[in-house]
Amino acid sequence: MPEQLSLLDEARPEPRVIDYRFTRSKRRTIGLTVDASGLSVRAPHRAPWREIEAFLREKHHWIVARLDEWSTVPPPLVIQGASGELLPLHGERVALDVREGGRGVARTGAHVVVSAPARRRAGLVLELLVGWLKQQALTALAPRAAHYAARLGLGPPPVALSRARSQWGVCTERGSIRLNWRLVHLEPELADYVVAHEVAHLVELNHSKRFWNLLGTLYPEWRDARERLELAGASLPQFREPE
Repeated sequence: MPEQLSLLDEARPEPRVIDYRFTRSKRRTIGLTVDASGLSVRAPHRAPWREIEAFLREKHHWIVARLDEWSTVPPPLVIQGASGELLPLHGERVALDVREGGRGVARTGAHVVVSAPARRRAGLVLELLVGWLKQQALTALAPRAAHYAARLGLGPPPVALSRARSQWGVCTERGSIRLNWRLVHLEPELADYVVAHEVAHLVELNHSKRFWNLLGTLYPEWRDARERLELAGASLPQFREPE
């Protein structure tokens, strides 16, 4: 059973009752997370309830604001590869235009034209489209990695794409960077935050205070971008063949 929190919300005449998930662990401090599934609270094993409840009430403005933000996040689009479907590309909505012909994908203004033979169209359209999106992602992201690396006095790092479900990017000990191809859907400034984050790891392969200070020199608005990225990631399109 989830725990419940009753908060006074100036925008409501009655107290707001919020369900939340609660866990204890070996952590030293109380932590809060708000995402698509709601509020999660994590506390040290020995933290007394009065301390936990006091902390939640102290943070109630932040909790309410974040829950309200998440409530506005639209559900993910399900892309089946049909003409007229809308797809986010670099933060803009483009429409799919599926045509019969040889294999190919090209952007024309606000449309992405996908050509495929009629006898294999259902699955092949998605295959071609995803392949093209990955190419667009690498074309857009690799130069940004070189840009941020140059600001640190470094050469362009090797950049590859990943399809991880829970990571936007990773920097290896050998100095290469892998970026999630789904960044191609997002506004360029949000993708830039991920690139700058991973490039900063070329110097600080950790999340120490030195790392965050370094990231701040590359991308001063990283705190805001990190929150926006979390929200944007929850509504990324899904690619599914029609039944």
